[in-house]
Amino acid sequence: MSSTDDPGNGVQQAAPPIAETPETTAPEAEHASGSPDAVTPAAGTPAAPTPGEAALADPTEDAAAPASPASPAPVPGPPPALVVSDPAQWGRVDEDGTVYVRTADGEREVGSWQAGDAEAGLAHYGRRFDDLATEVSLLEARLKAHTGNPAEIKNKAQALAGSIPTAAAVGDLEGLAARARAMVATADSAAADSRAEKAAARAAQIARKEALAAEAEQIAAESTAWKAAGDRLKAIVEEWKTIRGIDRKTDEALWSRFAAARDAFGRRRGTHFAQLDAQRGEARAAKQELITEAQRLSASTDWGPTSAAMRSLMDRWKAVPRTGRDGDDDLWKEFRAAQDAFFAARAEQDKARDAEQVANQRAKEELLAEAEQLDPAKDLRGAQHALRRIQERYDAIGHVPRGVMRSLEDRMQAVEQKVRGATDAGRVRTAPENPMVASMRAAVTKAEEQLAKAEAAGDQRRITEAQANLATRREWLAEAEKSARR
Repeated sequence: MSSTDDPGNGVQQAAPPIAETPETTAPEAEHASGSPDAVTPAAGTPAAPTPGEAALADPTEDAAAPASPASPAPVPGPPPALVVSDPAQWGRVDEDGTVYVRTADGEREVGSWQAGDAEAGLAHYGRRFDDLATEVSLLEARLKAHTGNPAEIKNKAQALAGSIPTAAAVGDLEGLAARARAMVATADSAAADSRAEKAAARAAQIARKEALAAEAEQIAAESTAWKAAGDRLKAIVEEWKTIRGIDRKTDEALWSRFAAARDAFGRRRGTHFAQLDAQRGEARAAKQELITEAQRLSASTDWGPTSAAMRSLMDRWKAVPRTGRDGDDDLWKEFRAAQDAFFAARAEQDKARDAEQVANQRAKEELLAEAEQLDPAKDLRGAQHALRRIQERYDAIGHVPRGVMRSLEDRMQAVEQKVRGATDAGRVRTAPENPMVASMRAAVTKAEEQLAKAEAAGDQRRITEAQANLATRREWLAEAEKSARR
C-alpha cells in the first residue's frame, strides 16, 4: 500500500430509505362495493375499547412500543412486534353486509361484505387497519432510531395523517392519525438530533484520526527506537482502517498527514542505518589493520618493545566501535590469536630464563655451602685463598631469581666477614666496612633495581642497558672488595 492510499476511507453513506410497501388490493370476492382501499402488510397497533375513550396521541410519548432505557447511540432495532386489534370494538357489519366503523362523529360506512358471515368481514377490515398501524409503527421506529431520511419520513407521515381518517378500515383511525400527525410535528427536531449525532460521531472519528496522525508525526520527529516505532506505525494503519464516518476531503487530508509522517520516519530510519553501516565499515577496516599489525608482531623475539606495542594495539582496539555482534566476534578472534601467539612465545622464553636462573641459584648455593665450611681459625691463609677462588667462581655464575638475590649476597658477606675477623684470634671485633666497598655495593643494589624495573616494563632496550650497567657495577664491587681484603 502506498503512502497516498488511504486504507480507512470511511465516508459514511446515508442509509437507503426503507422502500414503500407495495399497496395491495383486497380480492374482489371479499368486497362488493369496489372501493379502492390501499393497505400495507405488517403488524398491528394497540386498540382502544371504544371510540369515546380514544384520544390524540402525545407527540412526546412512544405509542408504538413500551418505554426502554435510552441508548448512547441510536441503533436500528427489529420491526415492531405484531399486535392484532379487535375490530369488534370499533365497527360492525349489518344484516345486508354493510361495514361500519365507529368514530367520534358517529358511524361511517367503509365498505360492504358479501363473501361470508359478518365476523369474517369485520376481521377483514380489521386487518386493513392493522396494516395501516404497522406502517405508522415502522415510520415511528425509523424516526426514533434516526435511520433513513427525516424529510421523507415526514412526507409519508403527512400522507398517512390525511388518508387514515377516511380509510376503508375498522379500528382506532383517529388515534392512528394522531400518531401520524405527531410524527410530522417531531420530524424536524428528530432530523436536527440526527444531524447533531452524526456531527458528533464524525467529530469523534476525526479526533481519533487526528490523534493518530499527531502520534505518527511525533514518532517521525523524535523516535530512535526503530523497531518499536515501525511496529507502532503498522498498528496505526490497522487502527486507521477501523475508523469510518468521515467525509472524503477531511479523511484524505488526515491521511496525507499520517503518510507524510510515516515517510519522514522511513527516511530518517534509512539514513540512520546507512550511517551505521558506513561506521561499521570504517570500524571493520580499522580492526583489520590492527589484526595485520598484530600478526606481523606475533613472530617478534624483541620481547620488551613488542610487548609494549601489543599493549598499544589492545588500547587502540578498544577505542574502535563495534562492527556488529557476529562480525566483531570473528575479528576479535583473529586479533586475539595473533596476540596470544606472541605472549605464548614470550612465556616460553621467560620459562627458559627462569629455569636458567634457578640452576644458577643452585650453583651459587653449592659454592656458598663450600665457603661456609671454611675454618679460618685453623688455616687463615688457606681459608683466604679458598674464599677468593670461590668468589671468582661465584661471580662468574649468571643471574639468579630476584627473590633470592639478597639472601645469597648476605650469606657471602657473612663468610667474608668471618674470614676477615679471624686475624684477631684473641678477640671478637667487627671491622668497619671499607667506604669504597659500601659505595660499590649500594651502586650494585641500585643497578639491580633498575634491571628489575626494565624487565617488568618489558622494554628490551632498557633491559640491555641495565644488564650492562649491573655487570660493570659488580666488577667494580669485586675489585673494591679485593682491594679492601689486601
